[in-house]
Amino acid sequence: MKLESVLLVALHESDGIGWKTINRIITRGELHEGMLSYDANDWRACGVSVERANKLTKEFPLTVERKRSDMSNVGDGEFRQNQAEVWNLTNRSKIRIITALDDFYPESLKSSPQAPWVLYCMGDYRLLSKPGIAMVGTRMPTAYGRKIASMLSEELTRAGLMVVSGMARGIDSVVHETALRSGGMTVAVLGAGIDVIYPPENRSLYEEIAAKGLVISEYPPGTKALPGFFPQRNRIIAGLTLGTVVVEADARSGSLITADYALEAGRDVFSVPGPLTSSKSRGTLDLIKQGAKMVTDARDIIEEYDSWLPKEASDTYNKERRAHRQEQPDLQAGLTNDERHIYHMLEQGPGSLDEMIERTQWDFGHLHSVLLSLIIKKQITQLPGAIYKII
Repeated sequence: MKLESVLLVALHESDGIGWKTINRIITRGELHEGMLSYDANDWRACGVSVERANKLTKEFPLTVERKRSDMSNVGDGEFRQNQAEVWNLTNRSKIRIITALDDFYPESLKSSPQAPWVLYCMGDYRLLSKPGIAMVGTRMPTAYGRKIASMLSEELTRAGLMVVSGMARGIDSVVHETALRSGGMTVAVLGAGIDVIYPPENRSLYEEIAAKGLVISEYPPGTKALPGFFPQRNRIIAGLTLGTVVVEADARSGSLITADYALEAGRDVFSVPGPLTSSKSRGTLDLIKQGAKMVTDARDIIEEYDSWLPKEASDTYNKERRAHRQEQPDLQAGLTNDERHIYHMLEQGPGSLDEMIERTQWDFGHLHSVLLSLIIKKQITQLPGAIYKII
């Protein structure tokens, strides 16, 4: 590992030094061995506060020495598959570091605004060079949102695209789980240290992504999840990919931040329309009004990137898609208009009998007969408390 990369990691992990300070140091050409002997005045000239400058004079050489030790098993800027050349930075996890100075730093991310100086990786780092699509959405999706997220993730990965998300609850988790189940490529970008699993219930998902895909973070190992880290994480999700798909989002969803970052990076933004009556559709419908491409089918996304796709994967996907359309029956072909109305209502999430009476303005007898018919046709099921949900 070249000295400049070690110095960059040491700067990145030093308290009081942020993205802008590192940018100033690199722009001024000061990332060199002479930094090891910087005094407080030198650090002040880099834009560091007086208090931090005094501490860095003593701490920075020690930090660099520690990073040199951590990274001593890697040479010439290349990773090898040898077990001895994996950096064991936490004694618990096998973590690789990629810096913005390295040849294998992803070009897509390098060309995005405020690209991270350092990436901590667990898994197959080669996925960083694959064409990918970001898929994001609410942490509390409806049944409709889950269904669409799963369908899109499966078809995108089958077509040869990598799907990137944030491993959050809800849509993010559905996207990753489906990609893994389909044997596709997936990358999770964390809003905490690479070894900090958040949310905690996603531990098994985290481990499976690290084993079969890639987990990355710009935060050093041990960094706890803080609210401000997640919006920053979203710029990496957008920057790594060709475009961002928002599946379900309310008017103030963090998913819209990812869409904004995608636009800022000059990437495409796609949006899945949803029911007008659902609060989870407000953000996605607003995006469509603002010019995002509406997605009603995975092909709406795939057709934008045919030239990026591996020919074999693309050909296989198109062949399977044609066969699937011919063989797949219309699961709602036998439903009446009223049954379809109730089914689409329940796609937004489980509903009680009282809620559906209020929303449909139907009398109890008619609604009950429609619900009973849907149960018999195995389209929905009844839960305790007169709650109904689609199967």
